[in-house]
Amino acid sequence: MSHRVFLDASFWIARRDDREARHRDAVAILKKLVQRRYTFVSSTLVFAEIHARFSRYPVLREVVIRDFWQNPLVQLENPSHADHQAAIEICREYRDKEFSFCDAVSFVLMRRLKIDEVAALDDHFQQFGVFKVWS
Repeated sequence: MSHRVFLDASFWIARRDDREARHRDAVAILKKLVQRRYTFVSSTLVFAEIHARFSRYPVLREVVIRDFWQNPLVQLENPSHADHQAAIEICREYRDKEFSFCDAVSFVLMRRLKIDEVAALDDHFQQFGVFKVWS
């Protein structure tokens, strides 16, 4: 079984936007993950965040659609109602943290899918403190 890594919006936005401060970091991390033959997992909520970011840029918007919906290396998960409920509980439990509902859903999905690594360039996954973060 191949290694799996969850893709966070902070990572993929930096990967696709060469104006982002951490663009080069994202490119280098992705290269390592590909060389090590990781499979990428993300969610429809993460995709929605990324799509919203690039919605005013037709070319990049189409690129990220292909990245997530037409890429055989990306497994896109659709969170369930139970995943959403569990994420709400995480948000309530970690009130002192800055991560979003989307991040909390990602935490839930990663636990359910038994994925312990994430590519993320913000500190939200580190705040949660459970996963190995590629950053």
